[in-house]
Amino acid sequence: MANITFESPVMGKDVTVYAVAGHRGTILSVAKAHKIPIPFDCGDGDCGSCVVEVKHLNPKVRYGIGLTEKEKELLKQIGKITKEEIENTEVNDMPPRHRLACQCFVRDEDIRVIFDGDEVLPAKKPAVSIAAAIFSGGLEINSLAEFLGYAVKVEAEAAEHFDDLAKDMEKCGNTEVAELFKKLSGYSRLHHDEVKAQAGELDTELYMPEEHVWPDLVTPEQTELWAGDPWLSKLDALKAALHGERLGFEFYHHLAETSALPEIRTMAKEFAKEESEHVAILEQWIARERH
Repeated sequence: MANITFESPVMGKDVTVYAVAGHRGTILSVAKAHKIPIPFDCGDGDCGSCVVEVKHLNPKVRYGIGLTEKEKELLKQIGKITKEEIENTEVNDMPPRHRLACQCFVRDEDIRVIFDGDEVLPAKKPAVSIAAAIFSGGLEINSLAEFLGYAVKVEAEAAEHFDDLAKDMEKCGNTEVAELFKKLSGYSRLHHDEVKAQAGELDTELYMPEEHVWPDLVTPEQTELWAGDPWLSKLDALKAALHGERLGFEFYHHLAETSALPEIRTMAKEFAKEESEHVAILEQWIARERH
């Protein structure tokens, strides 16, 4: 038997439950069985919304708990695992500090599971990652004109990014994925044109932000891919694109929820809805590709 103590600011007090090691397995399944509100969207290790911190209470017992390549890659994408932790996991079978609750299996040891809760995202939402929080620090937009300048920048760079990826994929002979990126570029270009139309005669270039204002020094909606790969599968390309689209949604959603200006909140909600439709399309494509 293992004791799992769940800790979160969204719960009135810590909750300790008993779990049989290996029985139906994951931290998330145990949490769901005991109505512990760990946020999750896909439940399949693809979105990162169920990331938790796991503390091993007995220093003499620390299981590696099977960190898969999928989980490792997702934790890297959302900045929840270090190079040192990856090396320690691969060489010494030692678990990292953060895990995906849907991928981490319970073993015969007592652990404390810490999570923040789903305080940023709306109650009804598309499947999004926890990365929305990165937009909460240091990014202020003080006028509708400035917001439109930011939006034009986001969509223009997303279209350019997918165009570049399509060209790189064509050069290395990966034509199937190249066609996918061309479609995604088209979606971004359509949204860019819609934003420009809403701006009317406003010169949005006057309000376009520099790269240093973004938390990761790049605009949202860009994938982790930067070059052609002849062996990149369509499924992996879709997953990378989905990560970027979620960041786009989260950028607009954050402004819709936090801006002091009603006109920005209204327009940001419209843009967030459109980005959520892009997320849904990619999720459908991923589901079809898997089957």
